[in-house]
Amino acid sequence: MTESRVRPFGERLVEAMDAHGPLCVGIDPHAALLADWGLPDDAAGVREFALRVMEAVGGRVAAVKPQAAFFERHGSRGVAALEEVVAAGRAAGTLVVVDAKRGDIGSTMGAYADAFLADGSPLAGDALTVSPYLGFGSLDPAVELARATGRGLFVLCLTSNPEGPEVQHARTADGVSVAAAVASRAALLNTGATPMGSVGLVVGATVGDTARRADVDLAAVNGPLLAPGVGAQGAGPAELARVFGGARRQVLASSSRGVLRAGPDVQPLRTAALRASAEAAAALR
Repeated sequence: MTESRVRPFGERLVEAMDAHGPLCVGIDPHAALLADWGLPDDAAGVREFALRVMEAVGGRVAAVKPQAAFFERHGSRGVAALEEVVAAGRAAGTLVVVDAKRGDIGSTMGAYADAFLADGSPLAGDALTVSPYLGFGSLDPAVELARATGRGLFVLCLTSNPEGPEVQHARTADGVSVAAAVASRAALLNTGATPMGSVGLVVGATVGDTARRADVDLAAVNGPLLAPGVGAQGAGPAELARVFGGARRQVLASSSRGVLRAGPDVQPLRTAALRASAEAAAALR
């Protein structure tokens, strides 16, 4: 186990955000973007797209977030391309959040944890997105393995899709919202961690005052807050301040289209990423 893996993800993420700004560049090689870049909608096109993004931003931003589905849709060769992205991030010293949103029970969740969080797995980046909606305790295999290997988790909490509130805003018999219960469980896992714990939440940057209405105390989580939706999807400084308030320094702002639409050439991609990073720092720091 290497030194970087022994150190907790939360600690490494704070250092990366301090050094490069609080930006995570999403790597989303969907068909429309591939076409815009003049690349084929196949595994070779996905590989070229993703590695070009890594060439542009590797070593220059806090993190990258490859969306696993866009790789998996091309079968084994697409998954191999995802493995190359993970390796490229490691080589560049850039944290990799694998956006796979895994969630299951028992041995199946354990198998997902082995795939995305175990030392030696080619799919294991620095953190993994997970879904708690089979019960937060169903994530225990991932929590335990992430802790053992120094990796992190981002647990879905308050998402920006219109269907999310029917589950996330629902209240238990004692009046606690599901989102608040998820946040409380994450906070418990981060108790005493400094400068920040390694179990974070996914909170959409465009959800407005949803956290307040759902009684979610984001600052109390003491963990990172992955915020998709920055830039082209509508969230700027005012939106970030409204959503996160006093928890802004915990936020890792995620921008996909706002950076990727600057492609296909490396230099414009790099310029767009650095601009987005500076804007995120101005809004959050």
